[in-house]
Amino acid sequence: MSSPGAGFEFPSFDVSWLKRDALLFANSIGATVDELHFLYELHPEFAVFPTYPIILPFKHTNQEVIDFYARASATPIPGVPKLDSKRTVDGERKMTFLKPIPTTSEGRQFEVRSKVIGVYDKGKPGTVVETESSLVDKLSGEVYTTVIGSGFYVGQGGWGGPKGPKNPTFNPPADKKPDATYTVQTTPETAHLYRLNGDYNPLHADPVPGVQMGFGGTIMHGLFSWNAAAHGVLKLFGGSDPANMREFQARFASPVKPGDKLVTEIWRTGSVDGKGFEELRFVTKVVGGKVALSNGRALVRVVGGKAKL
Repeated sequence: MSSPGAGFEFPSFDVSWLKRDALLFANSIGATVDELHFLYELHPEFAVFPTYPIILPFKHTNQEVIDFYARASATPIPGVPKLDSKRTVDGERKMTFLKPIPTTSEGRQFEVRSKVIGVYDKGKPGTVVETESSLVDKLSGEVYTTVIGSGFYVGQGGWGGPKGPKNPTFNPPADKKPDATYTVQTTPETAHLYRLNGDYNPLHADPVPGVQMGFGGTIMHGLFSWNAAAHGVLKLFGGSDPANMREFQARFASPVKPGDKLVTEIWRTGSVDGKGFEELRFVTKVVGGKVALSNGRALVRVVGGKAKL
């Protein structure tokens, strides 16, 4: 049975960014001075970190702070009950990189085009909305990145919709130690820096929404952990070269609190496609706590032999 709303296209919207936005993003996800091409606009190989477009559906064309709740107000999907976007969390994101991202959109016109893949009723826990979004050059029609993502609308299920398909699971290789680990120490201010990219969800700055949603207070952006893990994978295995990452995906398994230390364990599988991209698997855990990112998978052109931190 086809899911309600499948194929429904949301209104497209313009997006833009400056070199300053690229520098801020790289800083906020942990780029270091040995990756100066992400942090210095005069570097001869200055580049945008490849996952940067994941922020554009929040930012649009704004350089100023925006009302997150007003912007996030869900567009009604035909055949689906009205959903409250104030009670939603990320489910999973898979990003595919098709063309290098220009260091600025100035002088060009970009937009994000999105459509519904499916809407799934998970009963009392909530509803999942799965979408596909593309960053497109409006004039040429060229697609730079695509993102398949899901949002989980907490406590908004039980309306009689389909449960949805079971997503594939990408577990680490059994009985094998990680080929590398990558550690990120967050601070109480980490989310306040990351939100300046354009994701101004109060959940990551004000304890009140987190208490109301049952998290006990402020939590980190799920996409901070996702982007920080992408940074670690590309740095350790792809030589910090954006051209060496083809796909990146992970499932948001549990919240991260400001001040938590994150450890990403990464495994090589040895499975290489015809263009030289190897499938890597990874898991991101909170030290002393739960798994934060599961189902981690990336396609990376591995350089420099066995990566070590």
